[in-house]
Amino acid sequence: MVTHATHFPGKCVPMGGNGTHGARVFVWGRRSAQGRTGTYRTAWDHAGPYGTYDAKQESVHEMSDQPQPQQPAQGWAPREPEAAAAPEAPGTPEAPGGGKPKKPKRPKRTGWRRAIPTWRMTLAGVVTLVALLIGAFYLGYSMVKIPPANALATKQSNVYLYADGSQLARDGEVNRESVGLAQVSSDAQHAVLAAEDRDFYSESAVDPKAMVRAAWNTATGKGTQSGSTITQQYVKNYYLGQEQTVTRKVKEFFISIKLDRTESKSEILEGYLNTSYFGRNAYGIQAAAQAYYGKDATELDAGRGAYLAALLNAPSEYDVVAHPENKAAAVARWNYVLDGMVKKGWLTESARTGMKFPMPKEATASTSMSGQRGYIVGAIKDYLTTNKIIDADTLEAGGYRITTTLQKSKQDAFVKAVNDKVMSKLDKKSRKVDNYVRAGGASVDPKTGRIVAIYGGIDYVKQYTNGATRGDFQVGSTFKPFVLTSAIQNGSQTQDGQTITPNTYYDGTNKRPVEGWSGGSYAPENEDGVSYGDITLRTATDKSVNSVYAQLAVDVGPDKVKQTAIALGIPSDTPDLTATPSIALGPSTASVLDMAEAYATLANHGQRHTYTMISKITKDGTDEIKLPDQKTTRAVSREAADTTTSVLQSVVDNGTATAAQAADRPAAGKTGTAEEDTAAWFAGYTPDLATVVSVMGQDPTTAAHKSLYGAMGLARINGGGAPAEIWAQYTKSALKGTEASDFDLELQDGAETVAPPSLQPSQPATTGDQDNGGTTTTGGQGDQGQTQGGTTDGGTTTTDGGTTTTGGTTGTTTTGGTTTDGGTTTTDGGTTGTTTDGGTTTTGGTTGTTTDGTTGGTTTGGTTAGPQSTARKKE
Repeated sequence: MVTHATHFPGKCVPMGGNGTHGARVFVWGRRSAQGRTGTYRTAWDHAGPYGTYDAKQESVHEMSDQPQPQQPAQGWAPREPEAAAAPEAPGTPEAPGGGKPKKPKRPKRTGWRRAIPTWRMTLAGVVTLVALLIGAFYLGYSMVKIPPANALATKQSNVYLYADGSQLARDGEVNRESVGLAQVSSDAQHAVLAAEDRDFYSESAVDPKAMVRAAWNTATGKGTQSGSTITQQYVKNYYLGQEQTVTRKVKEFFISIKLDRTESKSEILEGYLNTSYFGRNAYGIQAAAQAYYGKDATELDAGRGAYLAALLNAPSEYDVVAHPENKAAAVARWNYVLDGMVKKGWLTESARTGMKFPMPKEATASTSMSGQRGYIVGAIKDYLTTNKIIDADTLEAGGYRITTTLQKSKQDAFVKAVNDKVMSKLDKKSRKVDNYVRAGGASVDPKTGRIVAIYGGIDYVKQYTNGATRGDFQVGSTFKPFVLTSAIQNGSQTQDGQTITPNTYYDGTNKRPVEGWSGGSYAPENEDGVSYGDITLRTATDKSVNSVYAQLAVDVGPDKVKQTAIALGIPSDTPDLTATPSIALGPSTASVLDMAEAYATLANHGQRHTYTMISKITKDGTDEIKLPDQKTTRAVSREAADTTTSVLQSVVDNGTATAAQAADRPAAGKTGTAEEDTAAWFAGYTPDLATVVSVMGQDPTTAAHKSLYGAMGLARINGGGAPAEIWAQYTKSALKGTEASDFDLELQDGAETVAPPSLQPSQPATTGDQDNGGTTTTGGQGDQGQTQGGTTDGGTTTTDGGTTTTGGTTGTTTTGGTTTDGGTTTTDGGTTGTTTDGGTTTTGGTTGTTTDGTTGGTTTGGTTAGPQSTARKKE
């Protein structure tokens, strides 16, 4: 019998049979060196004859049917003898024509197994990917060339314009002095390495792991992070630009690798130190050392070097002189750098221990930034970067023409008002405290939200910190109107369920504990410890009574007060803006500009325009940059805003801000004083202009806040003094030539209702010593130094209802009016008595008006009217 098969070297190949024995034939073999012959074996069931395979004839010649001894194959043996000896299942189909039979098909994968690639597919994919990456790498490496240095040294200026198109300022002068690495102290070098790239000398030019980690952290919302080495940062600074594009990153990657092969690590570090930006317009570590410490780079010690290194992470924000509110973050970064130096062995633990933060000096600037120009340019840059219009690095590259909303006439008027009312009255040689005086101001058009003027300080070259944008002084009582607005906005009620209006009575006793607050005892002190007894909210606002407003904050809910302030324009992240009763007294540290925006919302009947100081930006003279859309939102109801305005008009007419009347315009406003008199505020507005002024005290050397007692030769500076006077002069000048308009107010129901005099409180509180009913007052100071009828602890007393002898007492009786619990009673239900020479009444009346007493003006006596809440009355 002859069968045919195709011969495959080293394989077991089924061969076709003659169809009579139902057997399969397998041939094993390999090619010989001489030709296509080999040993073969046929198998029927379990055994079979052997023969020789003639490759040329492609046939098999049968031999004896008897089993023959197996001859050793020439260099061949079956890989799986067991498989060779195993019988084939009967009925296995053969290939048509007696040729090679088809290989049995593998069973198809079903279910979830179909989704899993085979190992062959996986291996092929990995090999392909590796090949592509290698190819892309060599392609990029060959195509990307090291370019010439960029034109930063000759970069364009940015031009800043007033609203009318006249030039305000021009920047762009690059402050750089390149030095060799040997001219930079080793401490400063190590500090930079500890801050930016601790393994710089041992690592490659790029760090793929860091790049992947940074990309992952950015993609997963952990913040935008850089995975660049110092080499990559140097390439970006010196050869490329600051744009955040994939193309730039790819170029940076390949140039860094090439540069690492052509320049030494020391050369790269030197280039990085000379091209990095440190803030204060200082490019390079030499310029930075001079700008912050007045030293050369070679003189920098570990502490100063660590601070400059920390600046590389956030040059503008970490300048603790320009942004004192960010000092904690800057110090934390400084500590991180020093700890890194210790970890790498560049600084001893003993030298690190007890090291104090090296406060930088006040900045100096070129005369092109003198006066208000530097403050304005700084504020504009902050505005552009904060609102993500242009990032800081791109802005530094220059070429922008920026038209502001500032009006030159108003800007000049603001400077003149501050000079006239404050700066001209300082005697820095004779009075040390006068060296602490600083001022800040901001003015906003309430109908548009546009900033029309800001006052940053006496001179940017002399005082670097912007008084209009800094956020580290307490706003004091200028916050109280937000509490009143919140009460009306939320329809709040007193502790006994009465709807709060400006005519609601509260107990103004000094250090009166608030009621209804579960967060612990809180009993704030009034200005100068004055007690006022039972007074309306309107009167409490006139006199800025702390005890009343703390209780009001509890009645409204401190959390609601906070939300109202944010809605009006106070940033939600303002330091010390906490939802507690103390929020009413203004411990938060909003900036002057923030407060101006909030007061502008009140002036605009509760509608808030997001403030802006930019009207147009072009790049290279043609391309206009898109600005954010200005949003107008309803912050509070018109009734809430307008009712607050009506109360603040009373503050100007009768309260602590009478100096603002000099503006000769209908005006509303509120005074404020920071703790320990470190700052005095006045925030006010007309229907056309909202302006906030603050006079602050700061040590020019240490930057510490300082009290202003004795400044300008005055016992104290409060909101009703210099700030209100500046406001009045500026407002009058700024609005000169325009028609004065009245406030168009829509008040809360009941806001104008005066309580009937027959409903007087049953127990008005007093704190002066009394024997027989004499009420005592001494005319102590309120927020403007006036109490107008309040009582002070330990005041002059009467023993039998007689006249006091202090010459400034108001509302005392001479006819023996007796009291049962410290209040003055009347026999005629509210007769008004007028004093002529000391404030003595003749009929036991409820209200006494002095003509030459210490308080001047009208004072509220013992009798008041209206329903009395137990939560508002001291029992």
